[in-house]
Amino acid sequence: MDGSGPPRKIVVGTVIRGYYGTDPEGARNGIAVDLIERVAAEAERKYPGRGADLIALPESAVNSGKRGAPPVRSVELEGPILDTFGGLARKHNTYIVLPMSLATDRKRGIYHNAAVLIDRTGGVAGIYRKVHVVAHIMTDILEGGMTPGEDFPVFDCDFGRLGIQICYDVCYADGWEALAAKGAEVVVWPTASPATAAPARHAARGEYFVVSAPWRDNATIFEPTGLISAQITPPADILVHEIDLASMVLPWSEYLRNGEAFREAFGDRAGFHYEPMEDVGLFWSNDPTTPISEMARRIGVRSLRDELERNRRLQDAARGGPPNAV
Repeated sequence: MDGSGPPRKIVVGTVIRGYYGTDPEGARNGIAVDLIERVAAEAERKYPGRGADLIALPESAVNSGKRGAPPVRSVELEGPILDTFGGLARKHNTYIVLPMSLATDRKRGIYHNAAVLIDRTGGVAGIYRKVHVVAHIMTDILEGGMTPGEDFPVFDCDFGRLGIQICYDVCYADGWEALAAKGAEVVVWPTASPATAAPARHAARGEYFVVSAPWRDNATIFEPTGLISAQITPPADILVHEIDLASMVLPWSEYLRNGEAFREAFGDRAGFHYEPMEDVGLFWSNDPTTPISEMARRIGVRSLRDELERNRRLQDAARGGPPNAV
């Protein structure tokens, strides 16, 4: 995130909801509908006239409501599922990340732990199929017979570039690194796990926002610094928060003064979340005419990425080449 463009503020909604045991057939999907309606209502209350741009649900939010192997618990996307959730996306003019047990091809026995990205028109913008499906500790069968996904797509939305990882993917770096290389600006993480340390690391390394939608304990939006932008814990179960995809990560500098230099120079035209204990902060512009990168230039500070690269060049020049990493 280089902060070079005008502000790109979006409203993100996520939830906490556990799916333990079985739900009566159809009830599970009804729960997902209710969560989306509640997030949309909270977004309209908190940001009148704007509503939510993106709503995320937890892993396996939609399935048949039956316990069993993938052929039993998986459902097709086309038909009632897409009719219902596509209709909600149109109704609320929002993108929805809909995790589901997906019957990809019953004849060939292909089932995926997937997350479907539904766009504002109710159409399918893309599907991420969980790459790192996990085996039960007592067997070598992956999630009862789910097929692992094959790639890490990044989807172009009208607000920016979005990637998805699902639960156990958090334990592997390859997907998160691929999403960063492909230019993801926000990564949605539907999960059964409430982990915070691992997604925070990925957010900082990839320099993107991470939105968790777990089964328990917390729902969190992580900044590209790895710091927490917003978080809820029970009894709260819905989180709605604004983020800016044109923000900029700035490291410590004597010119920055923990962000006070921005406050003095620009007042409410700039916003920031700086953490002195980490020597890093996220900065954004509230002025459509002035990108945050221009504000940083006027103060005399560089982005974290630029500072790291500048120092690497100086170090290599001083030693006559890169360090020996072997």
